Amino acid sequence: MYVWKQLSPSVQQQLDLGIAFGMTDVGNVRPSNEDNFYIDRELGLLAVADGMGGHEAGEVASSDALISLAHFIRASAAREHGEPMPDFVPSNYDPALTDPFVDWNQTTSAAMTTLHHAVEFANQRMYQINRGNRRAEGGGMGTTLTGIWQPVPDGPQFVFHVGDTRLYRFRHGHLTQLTRDQTMYQRAIEAGVVHNLPGRNLLLQALGPSSGVRPELQMQTTEPGDLYLLCSDGLHGACPDEQIAALLAASTDLETTCAELIDAAKRNRSRDNITVVLLQCTQ
Repeated sequence: MYVWKQLSPSVQQQLDLGIAFGMTDVGNVRPSNEDNFYIDRELGLLAVADGMGGHEAGEVASSDALISLAHFIRASAAREHGEPMPDFVPSNYDPALTDPFVDWNQTTSAAMTTLHHAVEFANQRMYQINRGNRRAEGGGMGTTLTGIWQPVPDGPQFVFHVGDTRLYRFRHGHLTQLTRDQTMYQRAIEAGVVHNLPGRNLLLQALGPSSGVRPELQMQTTEPGDLYLLCSDGLHGACPDEQIAALLAASTDLETTCAELIDAAKRNRSRDNITVVLLQCTQ
């Protein structure tokens, strides 16, 4: 029997980008927590995953995705010292096609490629587990995966995103959603559909159920004072952006703010697990 374990402790951690803190809660309804989060000071990595597939399957999926992602990034860095990479064949990927307006150099291009391959590696690992359990294409356990990675101190941060876990930036009093929900609901809204909208939790893609995944990747430049929020849909599905912005605007302590965000979601009758990770930038 799988026993859920929070991968990173709920303590303040000092990263090169700033101070980070994460918290997760089972919520009002669910019998178990299928969310998880990961903060790695040495890697400069923060991520949230929201698992699916039922009790135990969702718990395994979120945890496994975060561990696999970190393992690949760590192995990529160790490769420079002659360490072997995981047995994995990535797809062809050109960062310039992601954003042709960015002036890509060798360092940023290599970092973006590593991140793309790390998400692919996490997906292929989970997909093979599903196949081993005789799950059909599109079935089995799966998870969202969204986060931030800063591979080089004082360098840009890279954002990766699959599913509907969100990344927000609170800067100069304004809240901006930096990721796009990869859901049927969001696609319908963008197409102008008004009536008979699909459910908000129907994902267009997730890690695990299919052999391929196309993560949304972007490069972001931070400013001192920026406050970044990673959260599962247990928060953003229950709390409007205005409420989230008000709590971030009043923030004086990351731990307290995380607790206030979770409490707000529970008071708003969130029916899902709730996970929040905050990053207060100092550079």
